[in-house]
Formats: sequence, structure tokens, C-alpha cells
Amino acid sequence: MDFTGIIAEYDPFHNGHAAQIAAVRAAGAQCIAVCMSSGAVQRGGVPILPERVRVQAALAAGADIVIALPAPYACATAEQFAASGVYLLAALGCDTLAFGAETPDAGALLDAARLLQCEEIDDVIRKNLATGMTYAAARAEAADTLRPGTGTLLRTPNNILGIEYCKAILAQHTPLTPFALPRLGAAHGGGAGEHAGTPMASASFLRSLPQPDWEPFVPARAAELYGKAAAEGLLLDGAKFETAILTLLRMQDPENFAQVRGVSEGLENRLAAAVREANSMDDLYTRLKTKRYPHARLRRLVLDAALQLPAELPMPPYLHVLGARKTALPRLKQAALPAGTALADLVRSSAEAEKIGRLHSKATDFSSLCREKIQPMGLAFTAKAVVI
Repeated sequence: MDFTGIIAEYDPFHNGHAAQIAAVRAAGAQCIAVCMSSGAVQRGGVPILPERVRVQAALAAGADIVIALPAPYACATAEQFAASGVYLLAALGCDTLAFGAETPDAGALLDAARLLQCEEIDDVIRKNLATGMTYAAARAEAADTLRPGTGTLLRTPNNILGIEYCKAILAQHTPLTPFALPRLGAAHGGGAGEHAGTPMASASFLRSLPQPDWEPFVPARAAELYGKAAAEGLLLDGAKFETAILTLLRMQDPENFAQVRGVSEGLENRLAAAVREANSMDDLYTRLKTKRYPHARLRRLVLDAALQLPAELPMPPYLHVLGARKTALPRLKQAALPAGTALADLVRSSAEAEKIGRLHSKATDFSSLCREKIQPMGLAFTAKAVVI
């Protein structure tokens, strides 16, 4: 467990994240790398906090190196999000992948991942889908049918993501060993709680509160960083995000929607009709809603359509270092992908790198437009890495 990786968003970084890093260090990790969402987030939006602030908070709490999960992968499905993060951390040279789970049993999560990879389960999932179930429900029911009790693991968010990590490790034949840790404090999306006397709250709960109210639930250094970001107008402005998304969608040729990632079964027509009439994001999601598609998928679909993210993407072609301790930088010499702190250099390494860098920059520029104080274009290429 020399070089341990974590895949995260840290939006915001809170006490639970700090406890996870401390637990990984206590378990023997000599160096901790974080693959952090950049430019977009998996829930189908942009980070409430700017990238540099999240990187600084992670390093202050004990992370050694932070690399970007570029925007096209950061706002993907759980399967794509996990596969991309695993790929990057393996390329960086990590030997362990640590993650929180409601069921912190890496063996059980690996067994569930193997079950999901067998052909037999696909037939059962298809039968369940034909009854009108969502994909998530159909998969959990299928798992229970083939191996009673396994479906329980597929009904809680952190277990699901942990299983996706295990699937990616198996599919990519990486040397990463999964290390499951108990999720501390409040459940995903839940309210506040405590662990060992430390106030805990999920990131989604914190995002529902005004920034000053985060203070009891985040490390002291993070609270300082967040207060400074708020004072500088760098927090997400939801109204600007809403207007920007609707503007981008209305400006597009509806025929473009058929080429967007995640579109199937005529969903492009439903999206085109919704865009014509929607007067808010909530209205747009309501018009798109069906029993078949969960809200999270529709949020990602809308962002993908606004940013024109294509259906097919290569695996991440470079390792973009967002921040690091100087002592950790020598680890980059062993990387299996082009690695460095300057995205401008990395995008010149291949045609695929140029493509991903361009898409990532587009998402970063969009995120910059959605701050309380609008930020300039080009930050994906001009922002300096945080080195301490």
C-alpha cells in the first residue's frame, strides 16, 4: 500500500474526506494521489467551488498529489466516471484504490462486480427493463435473482460506485487493490451527524446550505479557503448556470442532439421538444422526465447536450497535475501516460489529447461563466498548479 489513489469531487471538501485521507495514511500509504473532477461534476453540473480551492483543501488535509479527471469523464455515468478514474490512477502508478462504501467489504464488492460482468445477468436485466424498471432497479433485481442478497449492494450510492471501481479494475487488469473504507457521518444526501465527536455532513447536504454554514463540517483550512473564495465571488451562481445552459441548448440545431452521449430510444426528440418550451432548469427536467430515466441521467444528458460532448470518447490520454507536494512530483517519472502541470504541453502529445483538452477547456470556460463574478476564458490552460 505504498501509493494509494482516491477518486473524488471534493465539492466541497469536508470532514469526512479529511477522515478518509487520514485513514488511508494510517493504513500505511506513503503517498496519496487524488483523481479529482475538473470542469464538471458527475451529477450533471459544474463545481460549486473553483478547482484551485478544492485542490488546496485536499493538499492541506494530507493529499500528496491531485490530478484532473477531465470534464468529459467527470460528468459521465458512474461506470464511465469510475473507469476513467481507475485508468488514470493506474497510469500514475498507484497500487491501491481507496473508497468509501456503505458496505466496506472489498471482497463482497469485487464479487458483485464479477457478477455484473457475466453474460447471464444481461438477459435478466433486459427482461426486467421490459417491465418498465429503471436500469438501476433492473440490475439490482437481476443480481438478486442470480445471487440472492447481492442486489442489496446495488441499492446504495457509495456501494454502487465502489462496485464500478471494482468492475474497472477487473476489466482493465490493473494492479490496483481495492481498499473499502466505511462511509463516515451522514449518508449521501443526508443531513448532519457526527463521527468520533467530529461534525459530519455529505457534500450534497452542504451544497444546500449557504457557504458560512459549512464551517462546522469542514476542516479549518478548508473553511478559510471557502470564505476567501466567497468573498472573491468565485462560488457557483445557480441563476447564471441555468441561463447559460438554456442559452446553449436553444442555440443548437436540434439534429445535433442525436449525436450526444447518452441519447437513445428517441430521447433526442424529447430533449428538442423540452428545450423549445422550458422556462427553467426544473421545467426542462420535468418535461424530460419518464419512469425509465432517473433524474441524474437527465441532468448529465442536458449538460452533455449543452457542451456537445460526443457519444464516443477515448480513455483519458494524459495526466494533468493540478497540485502536489514537491516531494511527490518524482512519482510522475514512472507514469504510463504523458504527465505534467501544463495542459498546453499535454494536449500536444497526441491527437486524442488535443481532442480531450479542447472538450475539457470548453467545460472549464462554461464553469467560469457561471461564477458569481464571471471569470475569464482559457483558465484550463493558464491556471497554475498548486505546488507546496
